[in-house]
Amino acid sequence: MSVLDVNMRHTVLCVLGVFYPPQPVLTVSPSWLSPGVSVTLSCSVKDPSAGWRFYWYKAVPDLSDISYSYDLLPGSTNGTEQDSYIVDGQTHTAGYVCRVARGDPVFYTHYSEPKFVWFSDVHPAASLTVSPDRSQHFNQESLSLSCEGDSTEWRVKKFSEHSSTLSSCSSLGKMNGSTCNIDRFWISGVYWCESETGQISNAVNITIQYGDIILVSPVLPVAEGHSVTLGCKFKTENVLYNVDFYKNGKLIQNNTRGELTISAVSKSDEGFYKCEGNESPGRWSQTSEESWMSVKPSRSEEISPFPVLLIVGLVGGVLLILLLLLFLYRYRKSNDCFSRSQSTNQSPATEHLTNQVEAQYASLLHGDACLYETIKGPEEPEHGRNKEPEDSLYYNVTIGSAADR
Repeated sequence: MSVLDVNMRHTVLCVLGVFYPPQPVLTVSPSWLSPGVSVTLSCSVKDPSAGWRFYWYKAVPDLSDISYSYDLLPGSTNGTEQDSYIVDGQTHTAGYVCRVARGDPVFYTHYSEPKFVWFSDVHPAASLTVSPDRSQHFNQESLSLSCEGDSTEWRVKKFSEHSSTLSSCSSLGKMNGSTCNIDRFWISGVYWCESETGQISNAVNITIQYGDIILVSPVLPVAEGHSVTLGCKFKTENVLYNVDFYKNGKLIQNNTRGELTISAVSKSDEGFYKCEGNESPGRWSQTSEESWMSVKPSRSEEISPFPVLLIVGLVGGVLLILLLLLFLYRYRKSNDCFSRSQSTNQSPATEHLTNQVEAQYASLLHGDACLYETIKGPEEPEHGRNKEPEDSLYYNVTIGSAADR
């Protein structure tokens, strides 16, 4: 029996009131991803009896019907006995679902609602930018969300953490090409782009303020070592008086300019920020919502040390090989030429032997190979020493192999 037949049978039983397939609940941790951190998926059902097998899927955007298709994750083709699954190496926003099955024939539950793991930094395939470029906005303030990347068709999605609901740009504003323009009442949430090629962009957490004051903070992560300025903005554009800045609930600065500047951002500066101020002396103060400021490594630190060491090792190895080849070349060049010395008076047997030696080495001499010959006559006898017999022959041949080209 196919999976479709099983699902149809379960649907009929549900209509007759005999059976209702349970829907599992998927949870993800963490929901906001940091580089190098593993993601844990957990799937649960109302009836946690033995025999369930768990299936894990990645949600792939399907722009044709404003939904998702599901691709099995590695290792879960036949399901897993464990009710959790770990995703390693995730570097971008992604959605996941799960379902469970048991029995023979196999009984499958419904898919869970998709859950997302959000990544705040941009990547080349898909990215989302916000204008005005800040995390907090006043209610009914115009806002543009623009998608960029390797695609021609986009949609903007929003997830409301308060209501746990997904919605598209069409319910918030109007999609104009790759930009979602919002110019009417809307609510806080996490926004991202999805492409026709299945890519999902970085996510941004946008907070809507219904009061008169907001914190001006960057939407995207700030690179370590860079400067950043946080501001406090009043709805009437008046200059705020006596502004306090808080990080993780603790007062960190008080000034009258309404700005907090961090000249060189470090990972320790990451956290929740808010500001408090009033419009003029004697008036009651107002406090903004909190916004998370994310800090990412600088580009030089983002490069893994392993490729750097690999490159250095390869370069060093090539240089070593080149030096070795140069040494061998010079060594062979120094022996490329040989010298030969012989007496001018040779017996026929010796002359025949010499001719044989010359014939054997003639084949080695070609191209620019060189031959040095020194033919020495009989040495004159030194004073007081008897003359050597004429039939005595001293034959000395020194030969160096001619190098092939």
